[in-house]
Amino acid sequence: MNAGGPEVAVQERASLGEGPVWDAATGRLIWVDILSARVHTYDPVSGRRTVMVTEQHVGAARPRAGGGLVVNLRDGIGLYGPDLAFSWLVRDPVPGRRGNDAAVAPDGALWAGTMRYDEAPGGGSLTRIAPDGTTTREVTAAVSNGTGWSPDGRLMYYADSPTRRIDVFDVAGARVLNRRAWVRIEESAGYPDGLTVDAEGCVWVALWDGAAIRRYTPDGRLDRIVTLPVRRPTACAFGGAGLRDLYVTTARTGLARPHPLSGSLLVLPDAGQGLPGTPFGG
Repeated sequence: MNAGGPEVAVQERASLGEGPVWDAATGRLIWVDILSARVHTYDPVSGRRTVMVTEQHVGAARPRAGGGLVVNLRDGIGLYGPDLAFSWLVRDPVPGRRGNDAAVAPDGALWAGTMRYDEAPGGGSLTRIAPDGTTTREVTAAVSNGTGWSPDGRLMYYADSPTRRIDVFDVAGARVLNRRAWVRIEESAGYPDGLTVDAEGCVWVALWDGAAIRRYTPDGRLDRIVTLPVRRPTACAFGGAGLRDLYVTTARTGLARPHPLSGSLLVLPDAGQGLPGTPFGG
């Protein structure tokens, strides 16, 4: 069940690399280093990279429909325009809490996760942010992480990492209903972190402390494992020409002896077929 091994896309020493996403409008991969408050971009054709420093820890950065970025910061949801001018869309500071992973639904809404720095149960959440800034808290969590949708948009997959589960919801318009366990990760395999859904409806998930990426079929069957040299992969996303390459962010935080590639952006060439992403509508 092992697929081909990873290559190095960007050698980096990110403390907590996270949140890769392909920006089709610019042909770049966007990813963040949460604890270093940096947003990275990478163009796989030219090799060009950029790094933007944010004023707060940044859990995720996603493209906007009109250009620029929406970012999940410590104190709420911020917007960068095409000229990188910043404004708050939702400001909701809570002491001891920060933004974590986030994803854009097929309808253009942002689903943004939060967590407490001490990872206390119930201290985080998953909230839907409409393009106009209207917020609806949908899920209470400890460490809100990977979120993705089935190709037909009828299911939403979700990982609250300490549960060691990937759960699934039915999508009913702007709401999600009927949460149930879909896949359980055995204790020896690490924790489910960021995830993505491919064109076949399979879910790829990064296993924090598991040194691997796994792919599960829509019926919850494990059908592929990609072992990695780094202990803490954090998230994965398809990008590149034809959305065929799987990019993987990694972390070195908390490791006494991190692998030399910990914190780098890895890539699994021609791993599968990704789904086109939706930019945030706001």
